[in-house]
Amino acid sequence: MPTVTTRLLRFSKQFERFYERQFVPLLERTGLTMREIHVLLFLANNPGYDTARDVAEYRGLAKSQVSQAVDLLAARGVLRRAPDASDRRVVHLAVTEAGAPLAREAQAIQAACGRRLLADFSPEDEAQFRRLLETVLENGAHLMEEEAQP
Repeated sequence: MPTVTTRLLRFSKQFERFYERQFVPLLERTGLTMREIHVLLFLANNPGYDTARDVAEYRGLAKSQVSQAVDLLAARGVLRRAPDASDRRVVHLAVTEAGAPLAREAQAIQAACGRRLLADFSPEDEAQFRRLLETVLENGAHLMEEEAQP
């Protein structure tokens, strides 16, 4: 049997394909791209992380990709930009009232993916899995910080 690392990497790719396929009807109906949905979901799901830099850093998208997505979403009235009161170089992003139904629909698709992934877990198993996953994610973040240091 392949190693845990190999299986985890394979799972990551497979789940990404599954996850993105779940959004196809929404993408076709709205004309949005998956990248734009990623930006919208990030902003809807992460209050306080509301700049293009935050989206790029935490979602792992190129700044240029985020900028293009924000431009399109703002032009459609889904997002609004607001300059920071103390630093005009910083622009805060927010889902608009008009964009909220789209964000909620995308969040529902996202939540359904999570429910399907954990469908056979008991509530106790799910709680334990979430705790263990948080530890793995924290360890991974520490490893990435160590790697970034000279």
